Amino acid sequence: MAPDGSSVTNELDGAVDVWSVREQKKSAKAGGTSHKPSSLYAKRVQVYPRKVSGQYRRLKWSALVALLGLYYVLPWIRWDRGSNAPDQAVLVDLNNERGYFFFIEIWPQEVYYLTGILVMAAIGLFLATSLAGRIWCGYACPQTVWTDLFMWIERQIEGDRSARIRLDRKPFSAGKAMRKATKHLCWLLIAFVTGGAWIMYFVDAPTVVGAFFVGKASAETYFFVGLFAFTTYLLAGWAREQVCTYMCPWPRFQAAMLDEDSLVVTYNKFRGEPRGPHRKGQQWGETSHCIDCKQCVAVCPTGIDIRDGIQLECIGCGLCVDACNEVMKKVGLPPNLIAFDTERRMAQRAQKEPQTYRLIRPRTVLYSFLLLGVSTLMIASLATRDTEGINILHDRTLFVRLSNGAIQNSYDVKILNKQRRERQFVLNTEGIPGAEIIVVGQSISPVPTVVLSAPADGLGEYRLHVRVPAKAITAGDMPIHFAMTDDVARKIVRATTFRAPQRR
Repeated sequence: MAPDGSSVTNELDGAVDVWSVREQKKSAKAGGTSHKPSSLYAKRVQVYPRKVSGQYRRLKWSALVALLGLYYVLPWIRWDRGSNAPDQAVLVDLNNERGYFFFIEIWPQEVYYLTGILVMAAIGLFLATSLAGRIWCGYACPQTVWTDLFMWIERQIEGDRSARIRLDRKPFSAGKAMRKATKHLCWLLIAFVTGGAWIMYFVDAPTVVGAFFVGKASAETYFFVGLFAFTTYLLAGWAREQVCTYMCPWPRFQAAMLDEDSLVVTYNKFRGEPRGPHRKGQQWGETSHCIDCKQCVAVCPTGIDIRDGIQLECIGCGLCVDACNEVMKKVGLPPNLIAFDTERRMAQRAQKEPQTYRLIRPRTVLYSFLLLGVSTLMIASLATRDTEGINILHDRTLFVRLSNGAIQNSYDVKILNKQRRERQFVLNTEGIPGAEIIVVGQSISPVPTVVLSAPADGLGEYRLHVRVPAKAITAGDMPIHFAMTDDVARKIVRATTFRAPQRR
């Protein structure tokens, strides 16, 4: 390409379908025609993203490899938790009602930790958006990651943008059918591996893989592998940008997280306008640097023109930045006509003022403090959580009057042991003098104190009778406390009610 830009190569091959259709729609909206559409349904315009290289493309490849590697490898990492415990590092064991994450074990009643993780993820997303726009959408969203992988497969088999456009326009032939079939088979293989990997987070990975291929896995396993494989194939292979535009709610309110100091993909209008072809011999000035080659449109995975400003469809991937910088380099102009920048810096640049970037501002401070607070609360809760617990439930029968005048109440007691060894606990009552305990199925004579055991990483369940002498009854409902002492002298007290006949 000549330095003056007279021979800038436009790989659209005369097929600027996306751009021209969008321009026609804009013209209609602007009042260019009075014709009313016969249908409110707009047919999808096929997007053919062109291959591009540059720093943001390399960053996307790095994110893709890291995230997919983590997703596929994580279920195979082992973590020794002792005997009779799963050794998979990350596992949501629905059958045994446990969640494992390396050294952390979550019980069903600790579901609030999941809530905390979701809150942290939401606040973290708000913070990332306020700092760098839709960086999550462009680099880490599962839809983006798998769509990027599917597009790479498509490019390897069918060729780059121009080749794919020509292939789709060709009449059906054996060669075309072979290319299309190969592409879809590769997509289905990736989708199958994706669905299978997701199942491994809920069932031991080596076990479920071995059972799956010999036909011994459960019907639920086959169903969910098929379901996740189908959705991956559909969303990443067929729906693509439509998921971001129509299905995902995030683009519709993420603008509330942005301000004039948020880094977003921007087009420098002051430098680029008025856009148009650059003729040979014409001098470059401070403006009119956009030669309207539409390479930013050709590489966009959602098919938009970033020069129109921030749009709902833009996922902030930055590939248009790489494409524009390629052109700027070829025509001998400074880079970053399209760049990750802020509205404030763009305005300052247009006015030739010193450019500033405010990292610390009210919303970033608020999100940071919220994220720090929730994270601190989660860590403190994990560090100080109990390794045992007791639950007392009064029987539906209010009370029983014995032949000697004593009153008996029954209780269901559950002792929780979160340690990987069987433990003994001493249980007694407090608050009512003379109260004694009978463990159903273990003892006959009432005693003031009983010793109960709980299995390793399990639950000890008991039914107790508590007897109180008639002379100790002072009211119809009396408070009573169960005190449980563990093997390291740690005491847990639970309050409940002892019921008796109303005194007259």
